[in-house]
Amino acid sequence: MERDSTVRRIRAQQNQNQQNQEHSRDEANAMNGFRSRKHKPEVSAQLLSETSAVVLMLGFVCVLWVLVLISVQQLVISRSTGQFNSVRARKHLERITSVGPRTVGSPENEVVTVQYLLDQVEQIRAESRTGPHSITVDVQRPTGSFSIDFLGGFTSVYARVTNIAVRLEPKTGAQHFMLANCHFDSVANSPGASDDAVSCSVMLEVLHSMANLSTPLKHGVIFLFNGAEENILQASHGFITQHPWAQQVRAFVNLEAAGVGGKEVVFQTGPENPWLVQAYVRAAVHPFASVVGQEVFQSGVIPSDTDFRIYRDFGNIPGIDLAFIENGYIYHTKYDTPERIHIDSIQRAGDNILSVLKHLVMSDELADSSEYRHGNMVFFDLLGLTVVAYPARVGTIINLMAAVATVIYLGRKCLMTSSVGRRYTHDLACAVCVVLLGWFVALLSVLIVALLVTLTGRSMFWYTHFYAAVCLYGSVAAGKMLLIHTLAKNLYYGVSEGTKHTHTHTRSASRVYLSDLFFDVSLLLWCCALLFLTQRGLCSAYVPMMMVVFPLASKLMLRKHFRARGASLQYSVLYLVGLTVPYVHIMFLIWVVFEIFTPILGRSGTEIPPDVVLASIVTLATVILSSYFMHFIYLSRCTKQMLAGLGSVFTLMFVLVCCGLFFPYSGDPSSPRPKRVFVQHTTRRFHALDGSLQSSDSGLWINSLDYTGMQHVTPHIPEINDSIRTHCQDQLPYCGFPWFLPVKFLVKKNWYLPAPEVSPEAPLEFRLVSRQETEQGSVKMTFEVKGPTHMSLYLLPDTGVSLSGWSFGDGTPQFDLSGEYFIFYSHGLHAPAWSFWFEIQSPTASEASPDEGSISLAVSAHYFSGPDRRSDPLESFLKRFPDWTFPSSWISTYHMYRY
Repeated sequence: MERDSTVRRIRAQQNQNQQNQEHSRDEANAMNGFRSRKHKPEVSAQLLSETSAVVLMLGFVCVLWVLVLISVQQLVISRSTGQFNSVRARKHLERITSVGPRTVGSPENEVVTVQYLLDQVEQIRAESRTGPHSITVDVQRPTGSFSIDFLGGFTSVYARVTNIAVRLEPKTGAQHFMLANCHFDSVANSPGASDDAVSCSVMLEVLHSMANLSTPLKHGVIFLFNGAEENILQASHGFITQHPWAQQVRAFVNLEAAGVGGKEVVFQTGPENPWLVQAYVRAAVHPFASVVGQEVFQSGVIPSDTDFRIYRDFGNIPGIDLAFIENGYIYHTKYDTPERIHIDSIQRAGDNILSVLKHLVMSDELADSSEYRHGNMVFFDLLGLTVVAYPARVGTIINLMAAVATVIYLGRKCLMTSSVGRRYTHDLACAVCVVLLGWFVALLSVLIVALLVTLTGRSMFWYTHFYAAVCLYGSVAAGKMLLIHTLAKNLYYGVSEGTKHTHTHTRSASRVYLSDLFFDVSLLLWCCALLFLTQRGLCSAYVPMMMVVFPLASKLMLRKHFRARGASLQYSVLYLVGLTVPYVHIMFLIWVVFEIFTPILGRSGTEIPPDVVLASIVTLATVILSSYFMHFIYLSRCTKQMLAGLGSVFTLMFVLVCCGLFFPYSGDPSSPRPKRVFVQHTTRRFHALDGSLQSSDSGLWINSLDYTGMQHVTPHIPEINDSIRTHCQDQLPYCGFPWFLPVKFLVKKNWYLPAPEVSPEAPLEFRLVSRQETEQGSVKMTFEVKGPTHMSLYLLPDTGVSLSGWSFGDGTPQFDLSGEYFIFYSHGLHAPAWSFWFEIQSPTASEASPDEGSISLAVSAHYFSGPDRRSDPLESFLKRFPDWTFPSSWISTYHMYRY
């Protein structure tokens, strides 16, 4: 019996030892990332050399970046249809821009350009007279007003601006019409080749092609050449709210520009009309579109707007918004000339517009577009080769399936045997904290560097040398994240490459486990972003969806390879190949962001530090690109050389930047990067409550449109220095200066250099027509103004006084971000005097101050055309500016009254 008892004890002990060994093997398998329940012989885990890791990552990024650049520069990939003649369209472009700037009200815009467009339409009509289509032309000169919430909110008023509406339809007639819109006016001092003469040239040729089709169209097309878009979208409002043809418009295509040449991108569609996106995808010969651009643009981040807003908000019709986005550095400058627009850009735009319009006017959806209004579409471009599009509801299903797959993948690891599952869950949580800490430290460090650059006076060094910013801020962001992960690996996880350890296999296995763990962290964080964007109803959620699906699928397919050979070089190459699709698309989006936002930072005002913005964007791009690269840190044997390299790049770039090696601007005619400046020769007159002239002055009022102010101009023009800096006088309407647009909260650095008084041949005439008290206790005042084609009205009620109504828009006064009222006015030829009224609600009798008045009113006149736009002092002053500046200049006056 005693012997049997001893045998049982020995067997029990052997069983216990066997169980302990199995449990230890389970933990070892978990550490190595093996989730199979079969205990296969372990292999010696391989690690990457530091050189291999660097070459792999940099090579991968560089190859994809080259692919993106080749894609965006390859304007015409597939063969043209041959139905659009780009040579003829270019001749239209050269002829339209040959007259110079075309501001509203100028003879160049209202007479010369209008006559040219009418002559071309008449030639097309004569040529197609025997065909199956008829052409009707109507010149509209509407008058109206409206308020929008752009830039905080302001009101736009117009009188007799010009629209040329061309109606193309079958000779049997049509009830439903597509609208194709462009604008032929330009900003002052710019020939406006890309914005938007090229679009009107394309539309003329599209009209020519469609009018000569042998097969009659099913529906009609209205080609609207509008002559007042740069004046805050006025002509399109006049058409869609007043023209009788507008009632038959079912959808529209708007051609715009935010850059000069390149590819035209679909950056807005809808609202909620997926059939339009589907039509573009099916019909466009050279498709190029992104729903990310749509959601970014409509978020208000980009300080701009197009006629799309007018047709959507006031016409309640769906549409497609296309725009050129490349080379925004010369957008709205004197460099926006025809020769900078490649003929292939014209060809691809013409092919696309013609094909899409032909498809839409032959479709059944156009007859009743409201019937097909059901949600949004997810759409995105794949290297210019094709556009992927599917309904947003389908996208939601795909997104949720990707999230569920992630949860299952991570959940199986968390639900392994109790001790192993708990350990993995704990490690995953700690790894998430490490990643978030790396992001935070990287962003904080980059912002500190950006502030140091700004404080040293080297802001915008990247404006002409973009890759210098990538090297400086990118090296900081990548270096800090790499440092945090290296410290975590060496100190927290205890896997130090410099420590001598006899258990080499154990150390390698731990690194492999950590690399797997940090892959899971990236997957988890992208899944969180996917769920967040999906919950917000954003179509851009397809981006994190791609960053979940492709890496997860790649990881699962390489699992057996990883078990057999460990972290070999071959495994790493295959792993990166699996990331190609999402990463190339991410890099394309990064290119779009930089292509749009970098030039915008050169005209975003003096109050937003552009280096902080650009540094933040570079950091975000670095974080996104590094998300699935972080685990290479744990697979590589060492990171000392990488840290040393990034540190050296940062040190060198920081020294070069601080030494002023990178000058922000360039006057090189082949690739200009001008500094934008507004210069107005103005005379100001301030009137007392009784109407008498209280004071007056004259000078050259200078606005810098970027953060650097006049620091680079002062050495060339010493008079422009801090001694003539002017500050906002809050008690005066709009600071007491003739603002052309309501941007005083963005442009607060101004200079006022005394100069002789201006004497326009057509001076401003302003008078109070009537003043009467209403039954409600308010005071209604009516005014009449005669002046140039562009004027601005500013209203500043005193404390306790409010505007209860006015004659603009829908009758509800709308103020801007500063609490003042800004009304922009322009008119075409032969417009009557501008008459308007407003009501003010005065304080109670006890609070009233009749001797001081209750409201300040100012009106400024802007002379953009004719002999009054120039003066000898202004011309002499402009010649002193260096060639890397673009001073947009004109004459203006400012009259302030108290009532």
